[in-house]
Amino acid sequence: MLKLSDFDYNLPKELIAQYPADTRDSSRMLVLDRKTGKIAHKKFLDFPDCIKKDDILVMNDTKVMNVRLIGRRITGGRTEIFLTEKIENRIFKALLKPSSRIRERDEVIFDDSKLKARILAKKEADNVVEFIYPGGNIDKELARLGHVPLPPYVKRSAEELDKDRYQTVYAKEEGATAAPTAGLHFTDRILKEITSKSGKLAYLTLHVSYGTFAPVKTEDVTKHKMHSEEFKLGGKEADSINEVKKAGGRVFAVGTTSVRVLEACASGGKVEARSGKTDIFIYPPYEFEIVDALLTNFHFPKSTLLMLVSAFAGRELVLKAYEEAIRERYRFFSYGDCMLIV
Repeated sequence: MLKLSDFDYNLPKELIAQYPADTRDSSRMLVLDRKTGKIAHKKFLDFPDCIKKDDILVMNDTKVMNVRLIGRRITGGRTEIFLTEKIENRIFKALLKPSSRIRERDEVIFDDSKLKARILAKKEADNVVEFIYPGGNIDKELARLGHVPLPPYVKRSAEELDKDRYQTVYAKEEGATAAPTAGLHFTDRILKEITSKSGKLAYLTLHVSYGTFAPVKTEDVTKHKMHSEEFKLGGKEADSINEVKKAGGRVFAVGTTSVRVLEACASGGKVEARSGKTDIFIYPPYEFEIVDALLTNFHFPKSTLLMLVSAFAGRELVLKAYEEAIRERYRFFSYGDCMLIV
């Protein structure tokens, strides 16, 4: 049995990054060769040198929405509404705080706005909230009032810098409630350097949801139910990836989200253009069809993300690399350093 405890490790709390690096591309990068087991320590500025002519870099262009709303109940009391999924135009699934004090039919109002929220249902992580707004475009008003949805292990409130830094420079398709964090290291300069060396770029979309932080609660990993997320891989991009594979080039996936889309679209060693929802759960001993190299951040103990990385490079080798990163004082998680597995 593949056990949850097999993916545990001890991380000093001070290594959990609370702020991004001074500049995106100044992060450190641990390079792991999964064939030899060799580990090298580099800067992300070195990343373009790892891309060879005719390789392709596949990135997730989802855009993070400002989904964390702070208001107060008409009956009194501060209330936080964290939107997790749009059901229809005015109705969303949401997390609520303080959950124990909020009741169905409670109404929440927001300073400096005519917007009002009504709690339609209370069901732990599947609370349902309806917004009422007489002023016009409700999505624009939600974006104006909302705060950047920093992950729960960032122990501070969102600041002005987060509006830029918790978003990739190539973010385009709005719909995520968490960032595809491996992409946060890229700058326009790095992308231009890659293409100048004849490396190719391709974009897909997976709207990262708050479920990415959901803990695995079963000791038998195979019994875990993965959250589903909306994705899209276009025909032009699929053709580019298949051409690279056919020519013997490598597919570099930027982040676990890109991996999940590529492998969900795999068929016979190629990718097919697809869209919809995927709940693909990748864990050892998964056999990868498309991905040849992976750029990723360091992930939470016992997480599905760590399991995916372990499937790609081997559990023991990945945990060895994590031990090395801890010894070398790398910064972990969303705003932390990165790891390149080749």
